[in-house]
Amino acid sequence: MTAVSARVLDAGFLRSIDDRLAATDAALASRYPGEDERRQPVHTVYVSAADYTAELPSQWGRQAADMLERVGGADGLCDLVGIPSELVAEVAPRVEAKLATEPIEDLRLDFEDGYGTRAEAVEDADAVAAAERLAAAHAAGEAPAFFGIRFKCFEQPTRQRGLRTLDLFLGTLLARLETVPDGLVLTFPKVSTVTQVEAMAAVCSELERRHAVPAGSLGFEVQVETPQLILGADGSVPVAAAVHAGAGRVTSLHYGTYDYSASLQIAAAHQAADHPAADFAKHLMQLAVAGTGVHLADGSTNLLPVGSKSQAMHAWRTHAGLVQRALERGIYQGWDMHPGHLPTRFAVTYAFFRRGFAPAARRLADYAANTGSEVMDEPATARALARYLHRGLGCGALDEIEVRSATGLSGVQLAALARPKSDTEHLATTTERSHG
Repeated sequence: MTAVSARVLDAGFLRSIDDRLAATDAALASRYPGEDERRQPVHTVYVSAADYTAELPSQWGRQAADMLERVGGADGLCDLVGIPSELVAEVAPRVEAKLATEPIEDLRLDFEDGYGTRAEAVEDADAVAAAERLAAAHAAGEAPAFFGIRFKCFEQPTRQRGLRTLDLFLGTLLARLETVPDGLVLTFPKVSTVTQVEAMAAVCSELERRHAVPAGSLGFEVQVETPQLILGADGSVPVAAAVHAGAGRVTSLHYGTYDYSASLQIAAAHQAADHPAADFAKHLMQLAVAGTGVHLADGSTNLLPVGSKSQAMHAWRTHAGLVQRALERGIYQGWDMHPGHLPTRFAVTYAFFRRGFAPAARRLADYAANTGSEVMDEPATARALARYLHRGLGCGALDEIEVRSATGLSGVQLAALARPKSDTEHLATTTERSHG
């Protein structure tokens, strides 16, 4: 008797199972579409909106480079933070080049904590001026790859002020650029409830309608700074629902180290991104965004590499340790609050990708070519390997020529393997590669 003749589940029954699971299929497809092709910056830099000029990123880059002189340049910093000696020659020049060419990947003009409370007319003027400067920088090709504002939160005392600033800023920006620019990011702070996320989505929809820009043009990142978004009064995890409540507009979740820690009564001396309370919150956030295409970002450190040389060295080591820790836990972005944070951010990030490049490339090449190797990788692992290399390319840790040489995959093929729309597409990409 053949296997085919042994079948007892007829076509009608199989269709009934499809019908029963149709709603589940639709929900999975809409809520968990998988990773998209957006580049994720390695950091977000916050500056007071009143202090922004088009020259600010290059100024930060020069300040960061000047600070390195205290430890013998980028080579000395690599040694200070424990980057293996065999990687220093690969990492240090890349850090120097990054500080000179793209010191800030993602810039946020802050109208919230970093700006404070000012007279209504003053904030109005600053919102317009910041948008005009940013529009001019973008038009001239001088803006960072990602940029935007953080407006005041939707808690009752600041809600109207925050919306007024957002309205003025966006209206001015669109008047100057006549379209929603690529890389625009709106940061929604101190979110406490899912309803606030729904309200922000409604605000974006109305702004699009009033400015006659395509629906869905405006997205926003949610800052997780309150315990109420992690654990609801009913025992639920609102942050998971918040990701979906934005109707596709939520682009990332950002952990707020100090507001969140203070809300839990953690003493100031112990508020840090590596506190167990922070790990708990970030792990739930990581679970909430898995498979959704929403990015996840770590918080910041308030320890700055300033003062005496010993103080600066301690701050750099601390920051480097936090960046390395986050990368190992699958969190590829964080906040940077000072020019001195840039060298350690880039040095540790580059070393992370350089250190694992050769073995990851070899495994991916073996998988894509269907050749035997000492490791039998699953499709999910192959995707992870491809994402790892693709992230390394995106931030400048790796070069496309060396990746192609080591894997046999072009940048386009690597991206398709890293973020397929489905397992079927993933298998098709792999098969195409294995047959030349």
